[in-house]
Amino acid sequence: MLKEIRIHGRGGQGSVTAAQLLAHAAFIEGKHVQAFPYFGAERRGAPVKAFARISDEPILVHSQVYNPDYVIILSPELTQVIDVTEGLKKDGLVLMNTTKKPEEINLNGWRTATVDATGIALELGLLVAGFPVVNTAIVGAFAKTTGEVKLESILKTIRETWSGSVGEKNARAAELAYERLLTG
Repeated sequence: MLKEIRIHGRGGQGSVTAAQLLAHAAFIEGKHVQAFPYFGAERRGAPVKAFARISDEPILVHSQVYNPDYVIILSPELTQVIDVTEGLKKDGLVLMNTTKKPEEINLNGWRTATVDATGIALELGLLVAGFPVVNTAIVGAFAKTTGEVKLESILKTIRETWSGSVGEKNARAAELAYERLLTG
């Protein structure tokens, strides 16, 4: 069954990398995948979107994701300027990087899960150019809240993407987010 994911973030937060990590983790599990960005000439801090698809069958659609099963929000303040739930399927799920509990998020009754990916990045000293790296934590939380990919596949993908201590630190971020995920 085809599952579609839309990731909202700001330029430089790693939305595109998060989509690629999810797709690669699903690929090593034998699934068919796609991952791609949608942005123009934005710069660091501008709103961006990335997409991923995971399926047991070949994926024949090649458009943006308009009706996602899952929405991932890397930057919670985007909910004030973008309708992040636009097109979200009726039984869809929103996963948000925030310190708030799911019941504190006002997204018109959508099923919501939260994790403090920023806090995890700061705790581990996961920074790039002074900004917290939240994408590796959020993919760990995604694995737990959806079951679409296994945490082991996420960790393997992270360690294949970054070697040494950088890979281990990012893998630890995914593990901590998996453990600390809050569901509503």
